[in-house]
Amino acid sequence: MSILFQAASAEHQKREKAKARELRQSQWWRQQVGQGICYHCKERFNPQELTMDHLIPVARGGKSNKKNCVPSCKDCNTKKGYKLSVEITMERMDEERKKQGTSEDE
Repeated sequence: MSILFQAASAEHQKREKAKARELRQSQWWRQQVGQGICYHCKERFNPQELTMDHLIPVARGGKSNKKNCVPSCKDCNTKKGYKLSVEITMERMDEERKKQGTSEDE
């Protein structure tokens, strides 16, 4: 978890989770998952296997709206957790840097 992480209020989280439940019932969401493609890994899945991922997590103040919600496979959604895309990118860059550093030492 990031040192800069500050959870949104319980009221905000409850309100946005209720909005997410409504959004999952919409025609727009059915069209999104109907394509069967995970936003993160771009792999194809059965639409019933896709979950709703908030690009800016609700726990961090994100909203449940069309601009912030994307279909995601369960594996990608679990790996992402409460992180922002930039945090995941930075972690990957750090891992690559460490790998390159260890190969130079050999």
